[in-house]
Order: sequence, then C-alpha cells, then structure tokens
Amino acid sequence: MNEFIYNPIGVCSREMKFIIENDIIRDIKIIGGCPGYSKGLTRLLIGMNIDEVITKLKGTKCGMKATSCPEQIALALENYKKIKV
Repeated sequence: MNEFIYNPIGVCSREMKFIIENDIIRDIKIIGGCPGYSKGLTRLLIGMNIDEVITKLKGTKCGMKATSCPEQIALALENYKKIKV
C-alpha cells in the first residue's frame, strides 16, 4: 500500500491523504473544507480504481471557482500516477 499526500489549490480543503493499493483507493482523508461533503465523497470513492475516479471528477467546478474539491482529488491522483511510475 502506498500513502500519498496532496495539498489542494484553490479550494477550502488544505490536505488530502490517500492510501492506494494496486491503483485502488483504500482510504482518503480530507482535512479542511466541508466535513459532511468530504466524508460522503470519500465513502463513495473507496474501492474505486484511480483512473475511473479521475475520469469522473476531472473538470468539476465549484460555483464560480476555477476548480473544486472533487477536481482536486482527480488532479491529486494524476500526480500520484506520475510519481509512482
């Protein structure tokens, strides 16, 4: 299992911690932001393949912001893929 920490940009959350095994998300912790939203979203993503998560979440915006917490998760997972190779 690999632990990966990402510091999101342009959103309320300050840090995202991932546990990934064989490209499957085993756990996510989001520090900061909306607690209920973060807990619900992470419960949905646990057990999913990182490529599927990237496809589903990339491009999601939050109101007038240029990004969102879901998109930051996708960007975090793209970064994870780059450094794990």
